[in-house]
Amino acid sequence: MEKKSLQSEVASYIGKLLRDNFGKGPTSVYVSIEGPYITIYLREFLAPMERVLVGQDHDMKVEETRDLLMTELLPEIKASLKLMTGLKVDEIFYDWSLSDHSGMLLGVLANENDVEEDLPHYPTKEKIHEEITRVSEQAEKAPEKVDSYMLNSRTLLIVRDGILVRIEKELINSGFGETLKLTKRKLEKTLLRQSYCESILDQQVVDVFADWDFHKDKSYILFILKPN
Repeated sequence: MEKKSLQSEVASYIGKLLRDNFGKGPTSVYVSIEGPYITIYLREFLAPMERVLVGQDHDMKVEETRDLLMTELLPEIKASLKLMTGLKVDEIFYDWSLSDHSGMLLGVLANENDVEEDLPHYPTKEKIHEEITRVSEQAEKAPEKVDSYMLNSRTLLIVRDGILVRIEKELINSGFGETLKLTKRKLEKTLLRQSYCESILDQQVVDVFADWDFHKDKSYILFILKPN
């Protein structure tokens, strides 16, 4: 099956799955399969009850509830993506922008280490890495390694390795990983929106998403860009 048809099939599946489990599905689902990554961008995804909670500034409650449900859905999503695409999805990460009624799922394939061969270099890569390092230092510490990939004209993926400080590792080991993730997400996304990334890219950043693999001390950031 050609890539465009495959992406359309994945979009249809994800839209139905979320509608069946959340009571309301996204209005639009945009799927991109590039290199060892599958990105799924959701627009207008907020159930009526969630809308009430967000309106009362209870975003954390919505995110906690969604995390519980997504934990149940992730094995099914991985299995279904393998059946549809023939690709083995090792991990799926996700984040929500509740104020914008949007969301993102990121599937990381088994051959992630081969990414350099599949995705082209973009001109402002080094400057973006410098800015991401500066932002990381404000939130926790400079990452040991930063990579980034322009997956398509609207999606920039940034991967950081070695960003956790000792107190964060202790919190994770003590069972406070969920609380830490929600807190870090809010802080880092605020800092990223205040960063110079838009100026460096010379493109408007429409949405920012972030998630972590605490066990591997790895972080994924996704910028959704407005095409020039």
